Amino acid sequence: MAIGKNIRFHRKVRLGWTLERLEIESGVDRGTISALEVRDSSKSDHFQKIAQGLGLTLEQLSISPEDWDLTSIDANNPKTNADEFTINQYHDVRGAMGQGLVLRGESGQITGWKVTPEWLNKNVPSNTGNKNLAIVTGFGDSMRGMFNSGDPLLVDSGVKSLDYDGVYFFRIGDEGFIKTLQRIPGEGIRVISENKKYETWTITKEMDFEVFGRVLKVWKSEEF
Repeated sequence: MAIGKNIRFHRKVRLGWTLERLEIESGVDRGTISALEVRDSSKSDHFQKIAQGLGLTLEQLSISPEDWDLTSIDANNPKTNADEFTINQYHDVRGAMGQGLVLRGESGQITGWKVTPEWLNKNVPSNTGNKNLAIVTGFGDSMRGMFNSGDPLLVDSGVKSLDYDGVYFFRIGDEGFIKTLQRIPGEGIRVISENKKYETWTITKEMDFEVFGRVLKVWKSEEF
């Protein structure tokens, strides 16, 4: 059964979303989504992600819209403002290592934000793509002064390498870190904490090092 027309119906008619909005919600490129809709495709590896982005199961997406009681869908998946984007929690924090990643000093999790395109354009003008934006909850006190444990951090998960110095979310072995990274020629990568109680240390080529993303913005909480 062709599913392409079903995608278009749920995206445009039921939710009132643009292709860009579904790209952000599903992680599937808008050009691919458009092609699937126009060709009314019946088979694609992208259908599962698109269904999830639309708030549906793949089985639901496969059913012709005229055979659905749409009120029952939207009762469980309420419509959201077409002018809002959802920035989700970074989804590989626990699964990146298979057995899980250790986040020492973790203070719970912020699971996502809803923002407007205007907010994105004004506050996050430079990134690898809106679909790569993710929320990470700050953990521990090593970066106190920049943010506190439990504060929200906006991360560009499309950045997977250290092309220039900055604040990064990364792992060494099975332990996660959020630190300032500085490349030192001939030595390695200097790891710098904002809280000066913590000593600077160096990532060497022998270490199991992986970048999860570059931190674009942080919000520092204050107690009143």
